[in-house]
Amino acid sequence: MDDQKPAGAAASMNVNGKALNLPVLKGTMGPDVVDIRKLYGEADVFTYDPGFTSTAACESAITFIDGDKGQLLHRGYPIEQLAEKSTFLEVCHLLLHGELPTAAEYAKFERNVTYHTMLHDQFDKFFGGFRRDAHPMAIMVGAVGALAAFYHDSLDIHDEEQREISAIRLIAKMPTIAARAFKYSMGQPFVHPRNELSYAENFLRMCFAVPAEDYVANPVLTRAMDRIFILHADHEQNASTSTVRLAGSSGANPFACIAAGIACLWGPAHGGANEEALNMLKEIGTPDRIPEFVAGVKDRKYRLMGFGHRVYKNFDPRAKVLKQSADEVLAAIGDPNDPLLQVARELETVALNDPYFIERKLYPNVDFYSGIILSAMGFPTSMFTVLFALARTVGWVAQWKEMIADPSQKIGRPRQLYTGPTQRDYVPVEARG
Repeated sequence: MDDQKPAGAAASMNVNGKALNLPVLKGTMGPDVVDIRKLYGEADVFTYDPGFTSTAACESAITFIDGDKGQLLHRGYPIEQLAEKSTFLEVCHLLLHGELPTAAEYAKFERNVTYHTMLHDQFDKFFGGFRRDAHPMAIMVGAVGALAAFYHDSLDIHDEEQREISAIRLIAKMPTIAARAFKYSMGQPFVHPRNELSYAENFLRMCFAVPAEDYVANPVLTRAMDRIFILHADHEQNASTSTVRLAGSSGANPFACIAAGIACLWGPAHGGANEEALNMLKEIGTPDRIPEFVAGVKDRKYRLMGFGHRVYKNFDPRAKVLKQSADEVLAAIGDPNDPLLQVARELETVALNDPYFIERKLYPNVDFYSGIILSAMGFPTSMFTVLFALARTVGWVAQWKEMIADPSQKIGRPRQLYTGPTQRDYVPVEARG
């Protein structure tokens, strides 16, 4: 990768009496970056940045976020345009290959994904090793990691063709694995994919069809599911993506790297946020309790989930799109008298009009609306993060592929500010006071 350019300036520092000039790099968008790679060698000091919130850990050309403007771009394309006009598989091609496909390229890519959705017959026996009440995310972590035991022919990370095969397999098989995790927890038989169905339609059928009755696709739900996949496909260097890159920096196979990303996503502060948002609505219970809840939020007695975002200091651009889908889904299948949906509607109205929320930029985010949609579709909250992982797989794979091809890539090795004891000598147990 060679897109980084000197910004024409240097950052001057004086460390322990030694003057340093550090190069300042400029990307195509976003803040300039101070290149500190030689700082330790020249000045014998580290930088300290818990959470890496001010550190660029890599160079990437995939996704750009401007949190102040509420902007999210995939390869330069606004997320609003992609969610409105594109499809998830087209976005997958964009993330993986850098450009929207031509008609011929799209037909080939769609066919490759469609004809890799089946799982090895022995793989289905793998699910039987889990308890029926296992959390679907626990199954996902184990099942995706186990793919490396079934597909030995695409584990050479230095072979570009094998990397591409692994990418297709992961994107294609993730809906099948996710649907099986759901069916297994429900005690229902697995449903195999069908090649004539679209990506989102196939997934919904594998989740909700039963031997006694096939699943009849509702175009509103299929479109909403596809949009949810698009809106969660990639989000720059978040915790799970950074986990995938860090695991990949060691040379681990792609299936192990994606399993690591799923494990990170399982955390409630990351992928579990939409589940937490829905649980909050359930705890409120009825619309008449909203004033009490809002007062408790202002007094810091209650946690507000599904509002605001660590990166976006404006309205989450994904939330604007998903609000439209939520309206469409609820109009198609929602029960207008459902207390949960009534609470969601009322809380949304309050948040968009209350000065306390407006001043603090606490707008409903993508997790708030996705939780409502998935619940209306019939998914239990335990499946919410699984669907997030399904959608984010393409982003993880694109970031992993980009990292492998980057000549400046090294194994990740963060430093630390050590605050433990200084060196001391061992004392035999009988001499310890």
